[in-house]
Amino acid sequence: MRTWVYDQPASSARKLGYLRAGAVVSRARRSAGSDGCKGGWYRVEPRGFVCVGKGASLDIEHPIVQTAFRGPKRGEPLPYRYVVSREPGPHLYFKLASQKEQEQVEGKRRARSLALYAPRQLSQLGPPDAIPPTVALGKPIPKPYGAERTLRRRVHRGRASENSAFGLLGQFDWTDRRMGLTTELDLIPIDRTRIAKLSAMRGVLVEGKGTPAFVIQHAVKSYKLKANGKLVEFEPAAYRSGWVLTGKNNGSPRGLLETTAGVWLPYGSLRIAKLRKDRAGFAKAGRKWIDVSIRRQILVAYEGERAVYATLVSTGRDGMRDPEKTHSTVRGAFMIHAKHVSGTMDGDQQTAEPFELHDVPYIQYFYKGFALHGAYWHDSFGKVRSHGCVNLAPTDAAWLFGWTYPHVPPSWHGALNHNHGTLVYIHG
Repeated sequence: MRTWVYDQPASSARKLGYLRAGAVVSRARRSAGSDGCKGGWYRVEPRGFVCVGKGASLDIEHPIVQTAFRGPKRGEPLPYRYVVSREPGPHLYFKLASQKEQEQVEGKRRARSLALYAPRQLSQLGPPDAIPPTVALGKPIPKPYGAERTLRRRVHRGRASENSAFGLLGQFDWTDRRMGLTTELDLIPIDRTRIAKLSAMRGVLVEGKGTPAFVIQHAVKSYKLKANGKLVEFEPAAYRSGWVLTGKNNGSPRGLLETTAGVWLPYGSLRIAKLRKDRAGFAKAGRKWIDVSIRRQILVAYEGERAVYATLVSTGRDGMRDPEKTHSTVRGAFMIHAKHVSGTMDGDQQTAEPFELHDVPYIQYFYKGFALHGAYWHDSFGKVRSHGCVNLAPTDAAWLFGWTYPHVPPSWHGALNHNHGTLVYIHG
């Protein structure tokens, strides 16, 4: 599932990042040696070395490459198509099971589930893919080294938890049913899930000077300035839409405020960012850094002393309490040290709220298990919601992932750098 890229052709060397099962990356023609690696170390693009063996192959037609035929769509708000488990969760099939086999596993629930699943829901996933030869043989789907291997029944390896979600590599029509191929290379019945909807929330680019602000009420009236100097009612301003304020008002700082788009908005309908200077000197050095306000639920990205992007977020639901004992977000100055295009996040199975979210998009760890990341399972941005991480709308998470350091090269799934990441400053 994960093959490390090292800075030198040796397993004791420093890890730069990793490739995920199915990834194809350009390599050097010849091996750079076999120190601790029987298959040989090969330089890969754009840097580093990979060991050929259990985790990597020189065979472009390898069964794992054929099965994991679609990788993540980097830069898209959602790198995969996502589904969230219904109750009870879907079974995890390790082969294309016949209808009879499915009925033996699921009983009468199979027919009831199919009857209740409207075709329009499938249309949200788009047309089905062609079934790869490695899946169509009716034999167990090949599993990459390091993939989860639980106790197997005849055709499945148990059932996913009710609070689980999955990114899909592909989807196939089989036995009058749509089956989804997860990134762990299991098959799940789509009718046992609901399709995750992309949040309409997106941040605002700050071009030039100005202060970001967001509409936090519904049915807000906006205004335009006519040639005679009078403000007249204009189009409604969308809920959670982002704007950049010029600093001008109609005579009162708590009246109508001018935006760079020429639209005027009422002060009371806005949540306004408070622009800051970082405490670590990044602003003076002109470097990138991120400011997160827990009380305002606003993130602002800076280049030096200039704000360049802002959005609403969801931090820990317990607010300003102790992050070691509650679902609060840690406060302080940190550096992003590990980035993942996607990864699994799960909760303590002993608690009242166990969850298992596969392929959480655009994860950026900055302290222990705390990270900035996209959230496809809720749309509460602007309100506290998370178990401690800083949740972003998928569109914002994708933008931020491409903007911060360390950079994750194309075809790589993750990158590490404990010395030169982007500063994250979190406060009240």
